[in-house]
Amino acid sequence: MNIKVRNFYYLIAGVLAILFAATHAWNGQYAVLPTLDIRAISMDTQTVFTYVWHIITAENLVFGIAFIFMSFQSERSKIRFAAWMIAAILIVRLMVILGVTALLDVSALTDTFIDSIAIVIYVAFILLGTRMKKNQSSGQQAQ
Repeated sequence: MNIKVRNFYYLIAGVLAILFAATHAWNGQYAVLPTLDIRAISMDTQTVFTYVWHIITAENLVFGIAFIFMSFQSERSKIRFAAWMIAAILIVRLMVILGVTALLDVSALTDTFIDSIAIVIYVAFILLGTRMKKNQSSGQQAQ
């Protein structure tokens, strides 16, 4: 069996996504979601906020698994579209984070700095992976 990493950028993006899924779940369970356990917020609102939080966690996990799988594929043209779609979702996610934060509390934009940098780095690895040529061996840069 000849299993070989063909796109290290996708492999790194996949590992980052799984790491982000784990940290997102941890942060939600132990820092963010417990603050919702107050009487001022209805149980319906708490439920919606909780499942939306975990949808993002699950998306990150699925993206990570997909990119790790894609990193072993030799036919890049067949997986490039999926990579572009995931990158687009992440860019839209960042725009929503920044837009909603700016709309509701512009002073809180500095609180989004680490998340924003993480998403930008993640998308950069994805885009670098999409630029690899079919005949390139893994680890070489696109021309």
